[in-house]
Amino acid sequence: MKATLTLEDGFTLHGESVTGPVQKGGEVIFTTAMTGYQEVLTDPSYEGQLVCMTWPLVGNYGINHEDMESAAIHAGALLVKECCRIPSNWRSEMSLPDFLNKYGTPCIEGLDTRALTRHLRMHGAMRGFISTDCCDADDLRRRAMELPAMKGNRLVPKVACRKPWAWNGTGPVEADLAGDGSHAWQGTGLPLLVYDYGIKWNILRHLKAAGFETLCVPPDFSPEAARATGARAVFLSNGPGDPATLTDEIAIVKRLCDDFPVVGICLGHQLIGHALGARTEKLKFGHHGCNHPVRDLTTGKIEISSQNHGFHVILDGVADVEATHVNLNDGTLEGLRHKNKPIMSLQYHPEAAAGPTDGNHLFRRFHRMIGQAVGAGA
Repeated sequence: MKATLTLEDGFTLHGESVTGPVQKGGEVIFTTAMTGYQEVLTDPSYEGQLVCMTWPLVGNYGINHEDMESAAIHAGALLVKECCRIPSNWRSEMSLPDFLNKYGTPCIEGLDTRALTRHLRMHGAMRGFISTDCCDADDLRRRAMELPAMKGNRLVPKVACRKPWAWNGTGPVEADLAGDGSHAWQGTGLPLLVYDYGIKWNILRHLKAAGFETLCVPPDFSPEAARATGARAVFLSNGPGDPATLTDEIAIVKRLCDDFPVVGICLGHQLIGHALGARTEKLKFGHHGCNHPVRDLTTGKIEISSQNHGFHVILDGVADVEATHVNLNDGTLEGLRHKNKPIMSLQYHPEAAAGPTDGNHLFRRFHRMIGQAVGAGA
């Protein structure tokens, strides 16, 4: 079935729908990851985005339940050069087309993904629309222009949890709090309250491995409720959309930073930045992929990182806050810490399941900072 993709500037490509009829729009971005398409599709941070894979053959190792980053697909569509229909891997439980159809997610193949990537690099990520019943570029461009832009788009409510839950090792289970708001911690690790803005499950796996026991809560969970749970520290998760739109969440984080040791990844990093007086700006085409070099300024070492974000934090001399990591491609901030409070955050993903593992040790750094702060009575 023929399919057409048109961007808001009129750039148009033609391909074939792998998943049947489709009418779908969203921000079109590209990821340079060679593997990890299942993690990309199920990462809530990709909510509504049309994701172009730069690697030409996608789907060859199939899908399996262990590689899910959430309970469903969140990406709006998958754009590829070639989609493999018959996977070959001992872990495979399902083909990529079957997985996409299960969740009603369109996939377009036969696209010149190299040309699309070059266009987005030159002109920036932008809205696009794909259709199987219309090939008129002007009409599709109009539909793309009617979509909300990513800047100013509040997407966290679409993916965040609505009530507390715990991680059982393979998925979420509902967690009931006592009448006084306390949580029955099991004593398996340092009690950590996780604000779920669209968390990737592998973050929870790594937090557990690093020595934390986690309880996940919604973005509007108050600081008073946080204290009542008995948690000793707070973690802020990744998530989609423009962080500057999350004014209520930022106000909560600001208060949490006064009461707890606080750590954040991705969107959590951006919210910490806002809470400490920094600002965020949209990147031209974002950082999406598994090959971004980052310098750890605390050690001088360079790590290859997995990244997925369209906005970045700008400190601009914010008092008592210093950069800990910097992106070596464009010099943008990749990590920060407070000089006087137990607060630190990372823009990239040290928990990457299908990418580099260079940053895995940072979960131990989180635990060390929080353990020292809790031991000192912070």
